[in-house]
Amino acid sequence: MGLIAGIEAGGTKFVAALASPDGRLLDRTRIATRAPAETFAELAEWFAATARRHGPIAAFGVASFGPLDLDPASPTHGSFTTTPKPGWSGANWHEALGQFGVPVAIDTDVNGAAMGEWMAGAGRGRRTVAYTTVGTGIGTGVVTDGRPLFGASHYEMGHVRPARPALDDGWHGNCPFHGDCLEGLVSGPAIIARWGTDLSQASEAQVMLVADYLAEFAASLALMHAPDVMIFGGGVFNTPGLLEALREKTRAKLAGYAAFYDRPLDDVIVAPALGDGAGITGAIALGRSILSNPSPPAKSR
Repeated sequence: MGLIAGIEAGGTKFVAALASPDGRLLDRTRIATRAPAETFAELAEWFAATARRHGPIAAFGVASFGPLDLDPASPTHGSFTTTPKPGWSGANWHEALGQFGVPVAIDTDVNGAAMGEWMAGAGRGRRTVAYTTVGTGIGTGVVTDGRPLFGASHYEMGHVRPARPALDDGWHGNCPFHGDCLEGLVSGPAIIARWGTDLSQASEAQVMLVADYLAEFAASLALMHAPDVMIFGGGVFNTPGLLEALREKTRAKLAGYAAFYDRPLDDVIVAPALGDGAGITGAIALGRSILSNPSPPAKSR
């Protein structure tokens, strides 16, 4: 097996890395996200130079912002679709990396982070891992037996609508599509729009309300995917006490129905172990997976 190239593509920066077949990092860099042509050109130049130093690339794994066309049968597979990032709709990962002539595995950034945590972090040794990031936006990736899951497209769990408790003030939310979906209520920008401060400066009652929304989501995630571990990260989870409140409220909302979760959830609802390294670790795992299994590395469930 040759060297594995990994790309964690975000709206503000790309992290690129080259790894040995066993996943050990050999080199890495950061590239500012600009227009597709400029960003892709710098990315390809870096990988070409790095391969000259370390050896030929056998596969790419890409964990990217989106939305993306992830249907392997689609003629536009690997393309950005209705992304709000100006200029990126229609940009295609296969075209960007085609000069290397090797397989390219593409998935979402949250699925990449879930893969990374499954392989080397808080999900290591678990069968089904759900990774949720709560920051500028909200997204969830689910990995079972080392393979990210999707349906007709990748999951958009940040846009489910949580039940709102009786003491809620009925704020309309700020998602431009759905108003009071989860992202419209508890993403970082939503919290600031609602209360004029980030959650770390909010009142205890406001923190508990956010925990309640997130627990509605976590309980649904438990019932729909039954993950062994639910990893919650992102800037909003820098708030002291939020993770602990989420555990308690999730267990209460499940009300003893799902036996696996009817206990203290300290080892089930957890923080990421890899921190900022989850995405690039997962991208490399995606690249490794396409070599060991040439079929597309994602599947429906």
